Amino acid sequence: MMKRTLAVLSLFCLLFSFCSCSSPAVFDSSKLQIVTTNFPAYDFARQMAGDRAEVTMLLAPGEESHSFEPTPQDVIRLTKADLFILGGGESDQWALKLLESAELDESKTLMMMDCVEAVPEEITEGMQHHDEHEDENQDHSRFYEYDEHVWTSPANAAAICTAIAERLSATDKDNAHEYMKHLDSYLNELSALDILFTDIVSNSARKTIIFADRFPFRYFADQYGLTYYAAFPGCSSEAEPDAATMKFLIDKVTEESIPSVFYTELSNRKIADAVCEATGAKQLLFHSCHTVTKDEFERGETYVSLMKQNAAALKEALS
Repeated sequence: MMKRTLAVLSLFCLLFSFCSCSSPAVFDSSKLQIVTTNFPAYDFARQMAGDRAEVTMLLAPGEESHSFEPTPQDVIRLTKADLFILGGGESDQWALKLLESAELDESKTLMMMDCVEAVPEEITEGMQHHDEHEDENQDHSRFYEYDEHVWTSPANAAAICTAIAERLSATDKDNAHEYMKHLDSYLNELSALDILFTDIVSNSARKTIIFADRFPFRYFADQYGLTYYAAFPGCSSEAEPDAATMKFLIDKVTEESIPSVFYTELSNRKIADAVCEATGAKQLLFHSCHTVTKDEFERGETYVSLMKQNAAALKEALS
C-alpha cells in the first residue's frame, strides 16, 4: 500500500512538473485564490468573498464526484490556493488525495462537515442497503455512515458561511469588514429561506416525503421535522432497487395518498418513473445542490435560488 501511494504521488509530481513547463495556470495575484470541490462550497465562497477572490470549482457542472479524476492543472491550482473548501465526506476521497499531493497547509483547508454537527446516514423502513446478516425482526432505523450533505439545511449553510467568512477575514485582515458585511447580508437570505420552509411545513397537514431516489437530505428533514422514505441513503452508489424496496415505496404512496414523489438532480429517474406509473403520483425535482447542470450554472443558479425552487416543490408535495 505504501509503495502504491508513493507511486501515485510520484506520478502527480511528474505531471505537475510537465504541466508547469508547458501550460502554466494563470492567476490574478491581486485576488485571493479559493479552490472548492463542489457547488455548495463554490457558491458559498463567492457569496462571502465577492470580487475579492478568484473562486474555482474543481467539479465541472454536471460531473459526478464519485467518478472525478483531478488533473495536473488542479494540483497546480491547489498549490496556489489561499483556501481550499471541501465537503470532507465519502465522495471527497479524491480531494483528500489531491490535498496530499499538493502539500497544502492544513490552515488553508476548510471541511464543511467540520463546521456543523455531522450525523450518520439513517436506514429508514423500506430503504435498500447491504447487510446480509441483519435479522428481519430488528429495527430498520439503523445508522449507516456519516451524511456529508450538511449544506441541505439552511441553518447548516449559515454555519458553513460563517466559518468561510471568518477564515477569509483572518487571511485578508485589511478587508475583513467586507467579508463580514457579505456574511451579514447572506445570513439574512438564509434566514428568509428558513422562515419559508418552516411556514410551508407548519401549514401542511402532511409531514411525509417520498424520494424515489437517493436521499441526501437528512439534515433538511431533521431541521423541519419531516418523515421521509427513500430507495437508498444519500451516499449510496446503488442505482437499481430490489423488488422489496420498489413495493414498499409504491405501497407507501398508495396507502397515504401521497400526490408527489421526489427525484434528485442528475437522476436517471427510473425509480420515480416506475413509482409514478404504478400510483399516478407526480414527479418533482428536489435539488440537493451538490452539483448543478451546465444549463443551471450558465443561467446563474445559486444555492438560494435552487432552495427556493425546492420550497415550491415541497409545498406542492405536502398539499
